[in-house]
Amino acid sequence: MSIHDLFAPVDMTEGNPVSQIIRFTIPMLLGNFAQQLYNTVDSIIVGRFVGDNALAAVGSAGPILNLMLVLFIGISVGASILVSQYFGARQRENLSRAIGCCVTLTGIASLIIMVMGILLARPLLQLLNTPESIIGWCTQYLIILFVGIAGSGYYNIMGGVLRGLGDSVSALIYLLIATLLNIVLDYSFVAFFGMGVAGVALATILAQLVSAILTMRKLSRMTDIFDLKREYLRPTRQHAGSLIRLGLPSGITQAIISMSMIVTQSLTNSFGEVFIAANVIVMRIDGFVMLPAFSFGTAMTTYAGQNIGANRMDRVEQGAKQGTLAAMGISAALTIIILIFGRLIMGIFTETQELIDLSYRMMRILGIGYIAMEVTQCLSGIMRGAGDTVTPMWISIINSVALRVPAAYALVALTKTPELPQGDCAMMFVSLVLTWCVGATLTFIMYRVGRWKKKAIVT
Repeated sequence: MSIHDLFAPVDMTEGNPVSQIIRFTIPMLLGNFAQQLYNTVDSIIVGRFVGDNALAAVGSAGPILNLMLVLFIGISVGASILVSQYFGARQRENLSRAIGCCVTLTGIASLIIMVMGILLARPLLQLLNTPESIIGWCTQYLIILFVGIAGSGYYNIMGGVLRGLGDSVSALIYLLIATLLNIVLDYSFVAFFGMGVAGVALATILAQLVSAILTMRKLSRMTDIFDLKREYLRPTRQHAGSLIRLGLPSGITQAIISMSMIVTQSLTNSFGEVFIAANVIVMRIDGFVMLPAFSFGTAMTTYAGQNIGANRMDRVEQGAKQGTLAAMGISAALTIIILIFGRLIMGIFTETQELIDLSYRMMRILGIGYIAMEVTQCLSGIMRGAGDTVTPMWISIINSVALRVPAAYALVALTKTPELPQGDCAMMFVSLVLTWCVGATLTFIMYRVGRWKKKAIVT
């Protein structure tokens, strides 16, 4: 395979399904690894050079940041589905207009998120009962990220366009460049210039801006597949409507998940700074273990979209089975590694033994549910690629609203004793595993029902 072939879009309508899925997933898996490294390096550096409270501050800002990014998530999902189906159907004009529409909507979404984020950051932190010892750092961290949010938006959404075209390698290269830059800037701003949490945020937005510029440059040169002309930047009712219809359910899903995280974050905060910091460490490690699930899920969306666009439903079902089994095997191996070397990994973030032990205990609980997440992400990816973004949305809403939040509060309340007046903090993670298992069961049932097969945009 030549260098040109490596960076060329992958046509997933031909060849062995699982081979094409894995070929597409590997660069994306590495890219997601690099993306996760962004947040992890932030946590390691502030934990080591500023302190455990700074580590807690960076983590506490996460749910609010995720809530504000729902517009990006909606556009990105809609873009990936629409682009993959038009690419599979070889409809150049529609493909060009869909991509141009994405460019314009990303700019609008960036402006909205920046303004709302700056205005709402501190009020939302106060609503969450964020401890006074860290609320100033949290606010400062969020405001800087929101000021530079356009870089994150353009990289993630245009990266979704590249993936829809079957190109997961270019997005990987640009993200690796940005990640290395982020690490260098993190260390420089915090360790040498003493900028603390603000330095970490500044490093992140500068690195994301670089990745966004590189991604847009790549798309502007793909003239053999589509045209990125000024006339195509004006959104049409057809393409903007399709993007919104496909992306809105995913955006709503993420908004509801983020809101449920905000509600449970308030419960997390009630256990104090030590548990908040432990929660940050666990979520950072959890992010790495989840990478196969999210990477295969995204690959399944592109795979299903291209093959449905090419009218190859037989390949969709074959790839769904093979890809899900492959993802489950990889996730199981990663889980075993994390459980064996867990304490050593936790020690990267902090030297506080109490924090290491507590984090490891929580990680062992989560290890039970990772296989279930593979099933959910892979089969949801197939349904989304077909154009059915509503079914995964309802499953997520049921899990996040009807199950996760009530279960977390109920289990914590049931474990309150004189020795544990706040309840057992481990119940926060038990409720999460319960949610994952129920979600996997519902997703499998709806995949087998098969209504998603009738949702194609391209006919």
